[in-house]
Amino acid sequence: MNTTDNKPEPEIPSFGLKDCALIAIATHKRADTLKELRDHIENLNPDSLYYHFWANLLLPHFEEREYINDFAGWVRHSLQDAKLAEQLAVLDPVSFNDLEELRHHLLECIDNRLDESEYLRWSHATQRFEFIRSQIVVFDTQKKVSEPREMSELIPQMSVSSVFYHFIDARRRTQDKVDDFRQWLAFFGETYQPLIDQLTGIDPYFSTLAELRQQVAATFQHFCAEQAL
Repeated sequence: MNTTDNKPEPEIPSFGLKDCALIAIATHKRADTLKELRDHIENLNPDSLYYHFWANLLLPHFEEREYINDFAGWVRHSLQDAKLAEQLAVLDPVSFNDLEELRHHLLECIDNRLDESEYLRWSHATQRFEFIRSQIVVFDTQKKVSEPREMSELIPQMSVSSVFYHFIDARRRTQDKVDDFRQWLAFFGETYQPLIDQLTGIDPYFSTLAELRQQVAATFQHFCAEQAL
């Protein structure tokens, strides 16, 4: 008897909504000069590198949009070096394969600037840079959805920290370095590939989390509305 045609279709898992908090932990590493900053970055724990690029989106003190990452802000305001600050500010962590590649480009920018200016090797900042590392604490909201239309209704109600966890932090956890939404939609096969492609085009780094939530929700809602026609 041929049983190959009787194999059940693989079950599509439900999407379990999580929330999170990002805990800041002191490393006791400090820098007073650009050279000291550079030397610490070279051996910096990846969790610390992650914190200084991403935490400003999640923590309530985020106000400055021009210099999003902590390195760019410190170089601009404590070293008064607008040129390097602008170069560091445009480093988008999403565009790199991993934190090590991001670290390489960060060091390259700083090294090039140090080669240009001997003054920056010994010039002291007006405020010391304090290196922080991050630890993420995850909470289960007990909410689950089983199909994308339900997701389109849920996203506008998500907290911004939940958006951070599923759309940003997920890229460290998933095998393909994608957000949780795209990884889940892939279980549905080709039907939702256009939606996956649209979500791929959203860059989370240069938006607030509230703006990001709106973009993701609108992408889901627009696709589901078109599917209903």
